Amino acid sequence: MSHAPLSVTTSLPESFRHQDFLTFHRRDKTELAEKVDGSEVIKGITLQGVPTLLHLTLSDKTASLSIHSDSKTCPMTEEELQHLLKHMLGLCQTTDEFEFEYRAHPELSRLLNHSAGLRIPQTVTPFEAITWAITGQLISVEAAVSIRRRLIEATGIQHSSGMWCLPDETILARTEIETYRSCGYSNSKATTIQRIAQALVDGSLSLSLDADPEEIGKQLLAVKGVGPWTVSYTLLRGFGWLDGSLHGDVAVRRSLQQLLGLEEKPTEKETQQWLASFSPYRALVAAHLWAMDSDKSY
Repeated sequence: MSHAPLSVTTSLPESFRHQDFLTFHRRDKTELAEKVDGSEVIKGITLQGVPTLLHLTLSDKTASLSIHSDSKTCPMTEEELQHLLKHMLGLCQTTDEFEFEYRAHPELSRLLNHSAGLRIPQTVTPFEAITWAITGQLISVEAAVSIRRRLIEATGIQHSSGMWCLPDETILARTEIETYRSCGYSNSKATTIQRIAQALVDGSLSLSLDADPEEIGKQLLAVKGVGPWTVSYTLLRGFGWLDGSLHGDVAVRRSLQQLLGLEEKPTEKETQQWLASFSPYRALVAAHLWAMDSDKSY
């Protein structure tokens, strides 16, 4: 017997881009663990070891989130669920200040005209973000989605509704490398995800949303198999930290070439130098560059 559903609601800013949020959760067309039904996102996660569904519904001016866990008691308080709702929607991101500061900038004003109000939809947990980042290293979004899907099937658990749930760090810490490999992971990616999951389980690593993202970034960089792009993507997608430098991202460099009218794609170093002047919004600028690229589902 499961607990009674808990639900919370929050208001949305007028500039909120509903389709960005829905598109982010449409990346897996099979809808194995994430389903978009009209303006509702249904997402399966493993929370405290229990299969759990999140239902996030958008309307013109508000958003609501309800939790349905296969446990007798609700695993979250109303306050925690309210915080998660705002976190997933990116409502705590300082996008208004960014757009006000750069509204007249010769290059960024063009990006803002293209994607005003852009926010970064967040993963439910930072661990989900880093597994996404490692999975997606040096491959296309489509390939990463396929590999991730196979990992969910191989290691995840199903909610009583039949929806598959994303595996948490406890599950992935004990998953054999051979299982990762059978899903399409390289040996390096498999061992990196397993290593991070085990560090979270034994307490030698923490991905607390209350911690300083830059400090977490330093800890993650010390993990073998984790590089600057993976850290910046994890901090952007999992913590809403807008100042990571995604200069190594191919789509960022491709869009920057288009924005600046360059004959050749800028190098990683050139892209890093260009982004540097926009601190503390470097990753947000990169996200605007992603939004220029129709093939990139950021």
